[in-house]
Amino acid sequence: MSVFDAYSEKYDTWYDAHQAAFLSEVAAARKFMPKNKYGLEIGVGTGRFAAALGISVGIDPSPVMLKQAEKRGVGIQRGKGEDLPFPAKSFDYVAIFITLCFVTNPLQVLKEAARVLKQRGRIIIGIIDKRSFLGKLYSAKKSVFYKSAYFFSIPEITDLLKESGFRQFSYYQTITQLPEKMQVPERPTKGFGKGGFVVISGTKCRKGS
Repeated sequence: MSVFDAYSEKYDTWYDAHQAAFLSEVAAARKFMPKNKYGLEIGVGTGRFAAALGISVGIDPSPVMLKQAEKRGVGIQRGKGEDLPFPAKSFDYVAIFITLCFVTNPLQVLKEAARVLKQRGRIIIGIIDKRSFLGKLYSAKKSVFYKSAYFFSIPEITDLLKESGFRQFSYYQTITQLPEKMQVPERPTKGFGKGGFVVISGTKCRKGS
């Protein structure tokens, strides 16, 4: 049993205990969400982001978490981001929130995301920025979830996206204080460097474009 199966309830209730932080993350992600389009979330977990953002389908290796996602109205599929069980060019957009810091092969996950995206489709990634105050805090934190995580900087993620065939990048950031101290959601701002949580958007382009 994975840590996410064993502690799925603990993981899920974090969002209730830190609602202002979660709503801030959702607001940042919403800046890039296409309207009325068919989307996939890789690493959907308990479906918090997918349900809040109206993402059609979610994939995750944890059967326990997928049950919770299904209860939230998300179409579920069990599997891993490194080997997506979907035909090429199936989705208008692919979202990945937090998940990349936990996967074995992040580059392969991004290449699979590109494969299942339609041409000019959008990828939307939300991460804890390694260089931010929050990234430094979580990197030192020996929590049951983050003790084996690898946090990325924004340049690292952008380089991986370029290698996977994405271009035309945009960034929004949020969470400029500790999540447990937040009383109201923050309004996302463009760029990165101040916020602990950063959302990156890129477009699938033909090689060399």
